[in-house]
Amino acid sequence: MAASPGGVVETLQACPAVVIGVVLGVAGVVLVRKFCGGGVCRSNARLDGKTVVITGANTGIGKETARDIAKRGARVILACRDLTKAEAAAAEIRHDTGNGNVVIEKLDLASLKSVREFAAKVNAKESRLDILINNAGIMTCPQWKTKDGFEMQFGTNHLGHFLLTNLLLDLLKKSAPSRVVNVSSLAHTGGHIHFDDINLERSYNPIKAYCQSKLANVLFTKELDRKLQGTGVTTYSLHPGSIPSELQRHLDASYGWLYFFLKPFFIAGLWFFGKTRQQGAQTSIHCAVSEGLETSSGQYFTDCAPTEPIPEAKDEAVAKKLWELSEKMVGLK
Repeated sequence: MAASPGGVVETLQACPAVVIGVVLGVAGVVLVRKFCGGGVCRSNARLDGKTVVITGANTGIGKETARDIAKRGARVILACRDLTKAEAAAAEIRHDTGNGNVVIEKLDLASLKSVREFAAKVNAKESRLDILINNAGIMTCPQWKTKDGFEMQFGTNHLGHFLLTNLLLDLLKKSAPSRVVNVSSLAHTGGHIHFDDINLERSYNPIKAYCQSKLANVLFTKELDRKLQGTGVTTYSLHPGSIPSELQRHLDASYGWLYFFLKPFFIAGLWFFGKTRQQGAQTSIHCAVSEGLETSSGQYFTDCAPTEPIPEAKDEAVAKKLWELSEKMVGLK
């Protein structure tokens, strides 16, 4: 038999500790979620007449970044591997923002041929490129290879974006002041560039490979900044935060029964302590549009503010060596 409303009220009145506990519990969750939400991009900058390329923009923080950039009036190119998902995302963004200048182009970062084809299209069709946001990524996958034989995470997260950026540099310089934004991760702190086994063929571990690729993003940003001094093109790398997204989709394949057992705790942790996708996009948006960041070029950001990366990420000799190796691997030299 269901309790009457009056009975519920009487019970709560008789148990003030219950009421206080519920209120404090709800307030605690709200405060924790707000704290974990991190920094917010405060810029109201408009991007009318500007062109922005965002890789992996059909889902997750890439999609939320594209939505914000479209609201600001830019021409937005969603560079994605899955064109069906990309078109659905583009249609949603057009509808939500009223910006009809949101287009899609095919880009598979695990294929150097696809990267070259995409860059050739952009260079041929676009008169300018004001912002390049290298957002796409793959995390903790099994020991897969790209179409060119590179370890999948290093090949996709670093080499694909390294080649793409270099092939679009002339257009970025022509459109200066312009920006390159590289989405890295706090995972870079556990990384090391294994120059003697860059594809980790002798010692593959999904997390080890992911951390190496994210460290490579930070090093690439630093060396790119050094090479672009005086051109008007500035660069930024960043940690978006912990966000429930498709980025975690390979964890079960990599860790099997262990992840199956830990998955409920992992998901609960992300929900309670992580960011929403919109919150996770804030630092990418900040680095892409906020005024006055020119003096922070080459730096690593967390929660919309410069943060110190690990010492190896600031090592100029390592950054230069990685650049030279990357040039050889992708065929720039």
